[in-house]
Amino acid sequence: MTDTTFFKRNQAIDILRALTMTLMVFVNDLWNVAYPKWMGHAGMTEDYFGLSDVVFPCFLFVVGMSIPYALESSFSKGKSGQQVAGHILSRTLALLIMGVFLVNTEGGISPEVGICSPVYKLLLVISFILIWNTYPKTQSSRKALIYKGLKWLGIALLILLGIIFLDKGGNMLRPKWWGILGIIGWTYLVCAFIYYFVRDRLNILIPIWGFFVLWCMLRCNFIPLDHPILNLPADHALYAFAGAIHIDTGAHCALTMGGVILSVADVKSRGWSGRSRGLAAAGFTIGFILLGLISNQFWIVNKIQATIPWVFYSIAAAVGMYGLISWAVQYGKESWFNIIKAAGTATLTCYMVPYLWHCTLNILGLSTTRPEWCNSGILGILTCIGFALLCVWTTHLLGKVNIKLKV
Repeated sequence: MTDTTFFKRNQAIDILRALTMTLMVFVNDLWNVAYPKWMGHAGMTEDYFGLSDVVFPCFLFVVGMSIPYALESSFSKGKSGQQVAGHILSRTLALLIMGVFLVNTEGGISPEVGICSPVYKLLLVISFILIWNTYPKTQSSRKALIYKGLKWLGIALLILLGIIFLDKGGNMLRPKWWGILGIIGWTYLVCAFIYYFVRDRLNILIPIWGFFVLWCMLRCNFIPLDHPILNLPADHALYAFAGAIHIDTGAHCALTMGGVILSVADVKSRGWSGRSRGLAAAGFTIGFILLGLISNQFWIVNKIQATIPWVFYSIAAAVGMYGLISWAVQYGKESWFNIIKAAGTATLTCYMVPYLWHCTLNILGLSTTRPEWCNSGILGILTCIGFALLCVWTTHLLGKVNIKLKV
């Protein structure tokens, strides 16, 4: 890699990540209020694409956009291939661990555990912070020892929480499903290693993306047949391999690889005029919308089923938003997004902050149930927006006291 653009921080990616994370907190809080249908998720078999259905795929897309920058930065600092691969594996493991713990607590915990669910969740998030916090660099051996001690305290606390855990059905900790963080972890593992071996060669990256798109087409329910085109037995070797690396329909990897490709293409086109780059972004956005419309004649658009029209529409949304944000940054308008900036630079912290708020309020006996007057309509939506901004601002304040999770 000779293009030093990859070694500079891309503000547009940070802003897109911040916007996506803020929206994620917002839509996750919508269950508290009555909201319009267009803001929600599609049902299991519904042919529909709501606002909530575009947030997670856009986040996966941003994860992909960040991969070339992160890996090229590591290589440029002289890190060996083994060190970079080790970081990919350790980051994946961290996301999987957090994902499994959070998923298991969703349905509450058994009274036999001896502590209530809010206290358990709060201790869980505290253990995550202690383990994966970005502690300040220091020349003091005493402070370094304290930071190391805090990490080990977090590990010990997490192990204890894992040992004592029982859900309401009496089940011990287990991977029911991997949760949002777990899905991100598995997808990151596959796509980061693809980039690790391929680097910025678009002539290889694009066909790999095409493979995931094709796999998604073959594995999703094909409307004319009323079953997937590739309708093999569940124990078939192909399915077993896909299951082993958790690519499922391939949709998540297609989204993330789409982000990888956009970052590489973006860097390679830096010599283009602003007009040409804008037209390219608009062209690809329209193109993916058309692909979504065409594919929707044969597959439903559905987030839960991770169908191919959902992939195409989501990529269109992500490319379109990135194009607009890049334009704003190019003309010095990045300050427009300062209100949500912390969500883009301390994203994992922001993801955990809603747990901190809900658990703390419950422990203090303060109800998180909204008054009736703000449970619906404009006031209900504004309440959810307010909570999302509160979480972003809390993330900012935590950063001021050196609390910032990073894996």
